[in-house]
Amino acid sequence: MRILLVEDDESLSSGLKLALERAGYTVEHVGDGLQAVAALADNRFDLAVLDLGLPGLDGTEVLARARRGGNALPVLVLSARDAVRDRIVALDLGADDYLIKPFDIDELLARLRVLERRRAGSSVNQLRLGDLQLDLAAMSVRWKNQEVELQHREFMLLKRLAEHPNKVFSRDELEESMYGWGDGVASNAVDVYVHHLRRKIDPGIIRTVRGMGYRIGNAQA
Repeated sequence: MRILLVEDDESLSSGLKLALERAGYTVEHVGDGLQAVAALADNRFDLAVLDLGLPGLDGTEVLARARRGGNALPVLVLSARDAVRDRIVALDLGADDYLIKPFDIDELLARLRVLERRRAGSSVNQLRLGDLQLDLAAMSVRWKNQEVELQHREFMLLKRLAEHPNKVFSRDELEESMYGWGDGVASNAVDVYVHHLRRKIDPGIIRTVRGMGYRIGNAQA
């Protein structure tokens, strides 16, 4: 799950980035409104966390431009502006949620999980495909009712595939969901993680679609 974090406070943004990454998200950070507009135009994200008081361009205008351009990305506004009118304006412009600073990080993560569920058309924090179960809040996996220990990026890759069971993902698409802009990525990184998942769960859990990429495989015992 790839998040765009738009926040100009360096101390807050670094802490948020760390907390979000620990929760299993791939996080890209920009610090002003113009950078945010460019990032939203040129990159694929799953969620955005957007401050309003930004240099360069106010967050409300960033949101307005994104929605005018047809970008339906779920957006959680994170702002110190606590007036009811500010919340109404942001929500009417297309924000999906609004959280006032200061905030509790656990509440922020819970609200992001709500946006994830809404995006996936689910009402619970779990993905179930036959005998495969993913708990999105605990970042845990069970296969045939047995706990499977996965590394962080193994979980991220499996989650991405399981969220869209009928979709074939290219290697580039999977890399985007697992790595940030500044991360070094080995040319065979996705293949290595696919191999690990097949070994830890089941050889048929991920299918190779020749010339295209990967998709979730047979999740039945």
